[in-house]
Amino acid sequence: MNIINKRKVFYVISSTIIIIGLIMMVAKGLNYGIDFTGGTSIQIKIGRMVSVDELREIMDNYDSNASIVHVGNNKDEIIIKSNKDFDNEKINEIVNIFVEKYDVKTDGVQSEKFMATMGDEIKKKAVISSIIAAVGMLIYITWRFELKFAIAAIVALFHDVLIILSIYAIFGIPANNAFIAAILTTIGYSINDTIVIFDRIREETKLSPRLSLEDLVNLSIKKSLTRTINTSITTLVAVIILYIVGVEDVKVLALPLIFGIFSGTYSSLFIASPIWYALKNREIFKTKKA
Repeated sequence: MNIINKRKVFYVISSTIIIIGLIMMVAKGLNYGIDFTGGTSIQIKIGRMVSVDELREIMDNYDSNASIVHVGNNKDEIIIKSNKDFDNEKINEIVNIFVEKYDVKTDGVQSEKFMATMGDEIKKKAVISSIIAAVGMLIYITWRFELKFAIAAIVALFHDVLIILSIYAIFGIPANNAFIAAILTTIGYSINDTIVIFDRIREETKLSPRLSLEDLVNLSIKKSLTRTINTSITTLVAVIILYIVGVEDVKVLALPLIFGIFSGTYSSLFIASPIWYALKNREIFKTKKA
């Protein structure tokens, strides 16, 4: 497969997903969870397993978009998270309904209110940590390889972040603390794959110096393909199992990670390497012209 020759096709695929995601973000915005918007959290120990649909019949009267998850070894506790800032009277009203319907003990109830400023702090720290990670990777890859490899890797990581944001926007996945974890995990997974392929390109440069730049990159990707796909499949199996058997909070993290693994693998093979090729080819062209 001539990946370099078909690189524009891959660029179009990525651009289409990102553009759709950006349009959705502008039109509807991200579905920010309580961690970012502020709101109310109520934890109730019911003492037995109750279906989410049954619990939602109660919460629909107050917030139809509230998330309800089971916790505890026996799934006999629930956590209700709402973006609405309920006052104490409304919280007591909700709690009393559960107490009366399920004979809940009052000492098994906890409530907490979150301020939107906490979300601003989380977003600020997430941006700072991402910038620090990007600068660190830029320095490391430049030192180990060369600046062009570093630029290509950072562009691929930026691509992955935009893809994850687009997935959140398109599918309306709640953006909470798991949102930050999904992005950082995807970045870590993607850069690992990218470095493996870059290392193969560097080795092939030494082993096959007479190959054209296009053939060199294609050969390097071909030799790394089996390892990359096998790694992605084994990781995907683990994450998919988590999504199938996990509770709702785990599923909220697992779903974007599934897309993140696809994106990280895709960008390593079809974005980072072609971008390095374009940068290197441009350098060669300038050298010949001079």
